[in-house]
Amino acid sequence: QVQLVESGGGLVQPGGSLRLSCAASGFTFSRYAMSWYRQAPGKERELVAIITTAGGSTHYADSVKGRFTISRDSAKNTVFLQMNSLKPEDTAIYYCHASLGYWGQGTQVTVSS
Repeated sequence: QVQLVESGGGLVQPGGSLRLSCAASGFTFSRYAMSWYRQAPGKERELVAIITTAGGSTHYADSVKGRFTISRDSAKNTVFLQMNSLKPEDTAIYYCHASLGYWGQGTQVTVSS
């Protein structure tokens, strides 16, 4: 069965960094685009970043451009989100999504001093 398991969330001070990981199993990872979404309290879930099947193309929300980097390792069936220069408004639950239609359970990221 398809599984997406996120890790790497936590509490970080403004200006800090975190690296999220999403380990995928149960499907042919290399055949699907992967993305990260986030949902802050009281807000709708929004796309943060997406990476194509071979990793040749990426897209970012304007709010994270230049600060976040999405990447994938097909040998490990894992997609990453490197988050730098974090701001309080980045606080949210971050979800991994596979383009075949599956979601992870989410990992909490809290940016606060």
